[in-house]
Amino acid sequence: MNLKRLILEGESATLDFKKTITSCEKIAKTMVSFANTRGGKLLIGVADNGSIKGVKSEDEERYMITQAAHIYCRPQLEPIFEEVIIDDKIVLVVEIKESDVKPHYALGEDNKWWVYIRIKDHSVLASKIVVDVLSKETKGDDVLIEYSSKEKALLEYLANNDRITLPEYTKMLNISKRAASRILVNLVLTGVIRVHTTEKLEFYTAS
Repeated sequence: MNLKRLILEGESATLDFKKTITSCEKIAKTMVSFANTRGGKLLIGVADNGSIKGVKSEDEERYMITQAAHIYCRPQLEPIFEEVIIDDKIVLVVEIKESDVKPHYALGEDNKWWVYIRIKDHSVLASKIVVDVLSKETKGDDVLIEYSSKEKALLEYLANNDRITLPEYTKMLNISKRAASRILVNLVLTGVIRVHTTEKLEFYTAS
């Protein structure tokens, strides 16, 4: 692993820098977002700007991360540790694999369990629709789609427009948010539409 090159590329969907671990809740959120998305690496001892600070006590950092992975993540995660020396400083590399038992929840500072996914270089709270999609993908539930007028209306709309949001779809068909969500989850699972999450917005496009 060429760690220097990795650091130069900057934080991304699969890479996060932490100068030090200050809170189990915060690190659990990042680890869960990796596990729920494509996996990723945490570089402990590297500042946000990419400067290498090194860790003062790798044992302490390792202990905090293990505590976070086992107590603050549900189902618990198993981080893989590696110590790399750069410029006479120790960087602790923590790898979190993409999970096959999604979704994973992180215990927040509000004492509630939340699901996060990784979007670019941020850990973002997952919507209920994304949580349902992750759950059903893990269970491998068979999804049978009966194309009612509601599904057809959505696909016709997406044939003429770039994207649609849940509130737009709910309003268009005058149905409840719950009913609209169920249709969207099933269409995402069968690959008919795709869900896109940004930090401010979630929307759907035709696949």
